Amino acid sequence: MSVDYKKTVFLPRTDFPMKAGLAKKEPEILARWQRMDLYRRLRAQSKGREKFILHDGPPYANGHLHMGHALNKILKDVIVRAHQMLGKDSNYVPGWDCHGLPIEWKIEEGYRKRGQDKDSVDPVAFRKECRDFAENWIDVQREEFKRLGVIGDWDNPYTTMAFPAEAQIARELGAFLMNGSLYRGAKPVMWSVVEKTALADAEVEYADHTSTTIWVRFPVHRAPLAELENTSVVIWTTTPWTMPGNRAVGYGEDVDYAVVRVTAAREDSLAVPGERFVVARDLVEQVCADAGITGHEIAHVVPGREMAGTVCHHPWHGKGYDFPVPLLPGDFVTTDQGTGFVHIAPGHGEDDYWLGTAHGIAVPDTVGGDGLYFHHVPLFAGQHVFKVAPAVLDAMRDVGALLAHGKLVHSYPHSWRSKAPLIFRNTPQWFISMETNDLRKKALAAIESTRWVPAAGRNRIGSMIESRPDWCVSRQRSWGVPMPIFVHKASGEPLRDQAVLDRIADAFEAEGSDCWFHADAKARFLGSDHNPDDYDKVTDIVEVWFDSGSTHAFVLEARDDLQWPASLYLEGSDQHRGWFHSSLLESCGTRGRAPYEAVLTHGFILDEKGEDKMSKSKGNVISPKDVWEDMGADILRLWVVSSDYSNDLRFGKSILKQVGDSYRRLRNTLRYMLGNLDGFTEAERLPVAEMPELERWVLHRLTELDAMARQCIHDFDFHALFQELHHFCANDLSAFYFDIRKDAIYCDAADDPRRRAARTVLDTLFDHLVRWLAPFISFTADEAWLIRHPGEDETVHDKLFPTVPADWRDEALGAKWARVRRLRRVVTGALEKARAAKEIGASLQAHPVVYATADLVAACEGLGMADLCIVSDITLKADETAPDGAFRLEGEDAVAVVVGLAEGEKCQRCWKVLPDVGTHSHDGVCGRCDGVVATQAAAE
Repeated sequence: MSVDYKKTVFLPRTDFPMKAGLAKKEPEILARWQRMDLYRRLRAQSKGREKFILHDGPPYANGHLHMGHALNKILKDVIVRAHQMLGKDSNYVPGWDCHGLPIEWKIEEGYRKRGQDKDSVDPVAFRKECRDFAENWIDVQREEFKRLGVIGDWDNPYTTMAFPAEAQIARELGAFLMNGSLYRGAKPVMWSVVEKTALADAEVEYADHTSTTIWVRFPVHRAPLAELENTSVVIWTTTPWTMPGNRAVGYGEDVDYAVVRVTAAREDSLAVPGERFVVARDLVEQVCADAGITGHEIAHVVPGREMAGTVCHHPWHGKGYDFPVPLLPGDFVTTDQGTGFVHIAPGHGEDDYWLGTAHGIAVPDTVGGDGLYFHHVPLFAGQHVFKVAPAVLDAMRDVGALLAHGKLVHSYPHSWRSKAPLIFRNTPQWFISMETNDLRKKALAAIESTRWVPAAGRNRIGSMIESRPDWCVSRQRSWGVPMPIFVHKASGEPLRDQAVLDRIADAFEAEGSDCWFHADAKARFLGSDHNPDDYDKVTDIVEVWFDSGSTHAFVLEARDDLQWPASLYLEGSDQHRGWFHSSLLESCGTRGRAPYEAVLTHGFILDEKGEDKMSKSKGNVISPKDVWEDMGADILRLWVVSSDYSNDLRFGKSILKQVGDSYRRLRNTLRYMLGNLDGFTEAERLPVAEMPELERWVLHRLTELDAMARQCIHDFDFHALFQELHHFCANDLSAFYFDIRKDAIYCDAADDPRRRAARTVLDTLFDHLVRWLAPFISFTADEAWLIRHPGEDETVHDKLFPTVPADWRDEALGAKWARVRRLRRVVTGALEKARAAKEIGASLQAHPVVYATADLVAACEGLGMADLCIVSDITLKADETAPDGAFRLEGEDAVAVVVGLAEGEKCQRCWKVLPDVGTHSHDGVCGRCDGVVATQAAAE
């Protein structure tokens, strides 16, 4: 008759459930953190420590969070928490970008729906609507960021629209004004005719656009070479609307040009047999094909540098375009496509502008901010640049200048807000010079002294700084920091007076920058030192990238709990041309160095196939809220650290399922330890010196993990750390150590040294793992910590990473156990094969005979290999000659295994099959279990 010994077994007990229920539990944990004021507790505990300051790149306050926000903020939180637990004062102050076109555009949208004209609204009232809009979304986003588990000074964030911030932005711009770097000039800038403002590079995206292409004859008026007389220079352009702005033609000095005589053409061709035109020698065949020319001959070949001095007529000469069009050498002219000549419109292109100004050509104003030609533009006054192509073609046909036309789909700049195509347009703007005061040189030096992660970021931003033009810092909008500048009416020079700048900044700090728009602003700020009648007040606003580029000045420098420069800036890789870029230039221009010591970039989020970015139109959008309401924020946090965020990240439902599986592995590891630590006290702890080798091997592994954790935190390589921790939990613990020691923990006597050693190691393991996991799965780690350390004020998040004793590290032991585990793998493989063949059921029914080399058998001596292999008995033979049919595992040639059955009966308590079962005072148990049962009965 069998006896139920279940009550005598030390089965695990814990209140840490297998089913996480994160969606419901996480808000409760957040409320607890709020009650204990976790953020303030951390600040008080770390006061005086070395600081690690991650400066927050401000998100824009205009909508609910998307997955890009979640990726960015979670990664920041992981880094901040990890450095805090390393023993630093890692203070995180979140911030928001509030000024600029997206908010202004949204408010204007409301006006348009109501049939109102925005320009008729008082600017201060309009700006208040923008401010209220931003404040509302700050409140919404703040709660959503907190729901992700992000710890920071949410009660005192920074915003670019705060009065002190606006004041400091004015001071920073004033510094450029005072040192001579800020100037007013007219240059072509990227312009949105829809939004009626200049755009920064970071506000531009490229998308396919269909353009009308034209091949146009420029009649040669005067030439140094007789070969060029009675010819036309042919240009090709994808922007017909820029033809009214043409003032020159660019050629390549190293290009050979052909004088082509047309001998035959298709009936529908605009080419005329007998005419002569000039194009690059390498492009003759292509131009002839494009123009429908079926017969031609090359009359002459002219080296490009001999084109110097050639002057053409504008195609519309005699129709209001009666000025010379010189041929000018341009190093940007290529023969990749087109004709080898480039039409130069200095008001509509960067290369055009510099080539024209270098040769004294005035930059014409042809297009207004609304995309309409000015009234003084012949032939096209009042027409829209994006609708004028047919009229341009007709005008070219009328004068016989059009050689051919077509369509081209190509990558073209668009506004990332309105999605509308952009133009290059010459406008009066305020610029910060890249050369005055050696700004470019200082920025390049700062890049070299900054740590870039990944390292490729250094070259990327360096190439941008090397080639970038002067920084356009003015915008023709309403919602932003006004440019604190007065211009002298007579001289056109900006007023450089520090006292005036100080008065403006002080007023901005006290009242906000709305005071700039008051009627008395000019007299108030100029004071008695200057006659207000002599000056105009600039009505442009500061571009938002200057706003965010100045955050280091009004956040890092202004707060005692932070420091300048920041330890780290962290954003998406697009910010090499955005926030990293503007912060670098602003700081180098005012302080001579970068405002950061290191810069870390992450990739962007793609669908789970890795093919497309998330977009509503593709129907592949999953919001952070969708995930935390279904699976919990810890799943999102684990997705971030389990991904290689140095590249673009795949995201979708199937990937979330995989992350959920990984989460369950980690949670069950914590649950196993908590369950088997039930009732553990300090009195039970066993000194390391008295532990079996297996436990000392586990402690050795902890020293390796500790070293890796600290290195990965330094390297910001949390992907590698997660992979190692997950592998440790799945392979070293669940599939090895836990599996082996389950018998000792469940069935050994309570005071048995082996059981005490195992429970001591479980306690140590839990303490280390829960802390290492705390920055990753912050809710789950705190939940587990409270089970082990109950108390209202308890939290894992105010603890440091444990200091692992150096003497736990034992390289020889680690090497030995690597060999032992390889032997065990062969045994386990043999048992699996025997189980599949129905030769055994459970592994405890087996008695494997292992054939191995003498040194490997010696290494296993005294380790209790039956327990290690989870069998009832085992025989190791120092004999490499195994019987035929013995099991071998590929790659482990030194080990062979023959699986037999263990002798004896099955113990009803520990389930081992042993010869002595049934020979003791308690029925159906082995000698070990009989002693434990007797001891328990006596204690009762």
